[in-house]
Amino acid sequence: MADEQQYDYDVLVIGAGPGGYVAAIRAAQLGLRTACAESRETLGGTCLNVGCIPSKALLHASELYDHAANGTMAKLGIKTTVELDLDTMHGQRRDAVKQLTGGIEYLFKKNKVTWLKGRAAFKDAHSVDVAGQTVTAKNIVIATGSSVTPLPGVEIDQKVIVDSTGALDLPTVPDHLVVIGGGVIGLELGSVWRRLGAKVTCVEYLDQILPGFDGDIRKESNKIFKKQGIEFQLSTKVTKVAVEGDKAVLTVEPAQGGEATTIEASHVLVSIGRRPNTDGLNLEAAGLSTNQRGQIEIDHDFRTGADGVWAIGDVVPGPMLAHKAEDEGIAVAENIAGQHGIINHDIIPLVVYTWPEVAGVGLTEEAARERGEIKVGKFPMMANSRAKTNHEPDGLVKVISDAKTDRVLGVWCIASVAGTMIAQAAQAMEFGATSEDIAYTCHAHPTHSEAIKEAAMAVQGKPIHI
Repeated sequence: MADEQQYDYDVLVIGAGPGGYVAAIRAAQLGLRTACAESRETLGGTCLNVGCIPSKALLHASELYDHAANGTMAKLGIKTTVELDLDTMHGQRRDAVKQLTGGIEYLFKKNKVTWLKGRAAFKDAHSVDVAGQTVTAKNIVIATGSSVTPLPGVEIDQKVIVDSTGALDLPTVPDHLVVIGGGVIGLELGSVWRRLGAKVTCVEYLDQILPGFDGDIRKESNKIFKKQGIEFQLSTKVTKVAVEGDKAVLTVEPAQGGEATTIEASHVLVSIGRRPNTDGLNLEAAGLSTNQRGQIEIDHDFRTGADGVWAIGDVVPGPMLAHKAEDEGIAVAENIAGQHGIINHDIIPLVVYTWPEVAGVGLTEEAARERGEIKVGKFPMMANSRAKTNHEPDGLVKVISDAKTDRVLGVWCIASVAGTMIAQAAQAMEFGATSEDIAYTCHAHPTHSEAIKEAAMAVQGKPIHI
């Protein structure tokens, strides 16, 4: 197939999640004949359909309910009579999803991206089968995302034992929800149902929640969520989950071994991670295989080992994050078009949309110390004027810099708007900022972001408000 016109498309993207649909749109904008194969009835992948977007809709609504129900609003002079209408809360979640997935479909039409409806499987490196139809392309981008990692021996019925998808659509508030896994998804969904009235117990194999986050941030987050009412059983493993009628009985024991105990719950959320979606792709036909973690290996430009086949997002090494996949989608399309698409994988923000939010970018203090001498500055949110007036005292900001160059290596924060604050830190680090650069950048007052400036001032040894 030396003649490019023998191909049906210049670019075929497999998967229409954040990485896939962005890659398809960008490729089309660059003048490439583009198609995207997607088997869901709607575009947007896990993120828009059953992940990022619907979970944030429930997090926001449950946050408002909690503020009204727990007396927070009353302390501000706003007295209310609170009643939960869970059906309406689910309805606004579904409406948000419908609007955003419909928006992607509009963008496909606007940019002349062809939507091939069905699952794709390789026939060779330049052709795939989509719902019985053979489609050829000069370049094929694998962007199939990830799915929930199962817990061996535990069957998810989406009634008593649920995964993250089922936890978004529970018809009633659980009496007792046990979350298996103290990572981002488990803490977010656990927070939703805790706010709405459920007893929530989080069982985590490690000795702290939020693996991969800075140590101080993990400990402080644990303390805050515990104060909110989430019970934690750390350094604990689940060995069995049995459904007895409409209840579940979990058998747990110390992670390092010991006496087993049981926990009875109305619902169990299995949230121990995600795994790449490669089953059914028939990668072997394209000359590809996966590594020990089930990922497709790529080079710096997102090329796989097969000529003309590229891969991005959750199916390749790196954090499984929608914004990382989006940036890779733009970069891979530009590389295919002969441009220079890049993404700095060292500077990808992490956000947990709990209350308060938890966010970070760059190295943790632990990782930074392994590389050399560092300086660390911290600032508590209780000393931040905006947080004080908003009655949001929990949390802190932490800035880590290289002791010799002062270049910022990492920023971590817990604050009501940490997810927004972290963008400043990421941008500063992208351009090689020092803690002095941040410390001497004028910040609007009063804002939560002043806490980043104050933490940077602490790195400089010039703290003002602490």
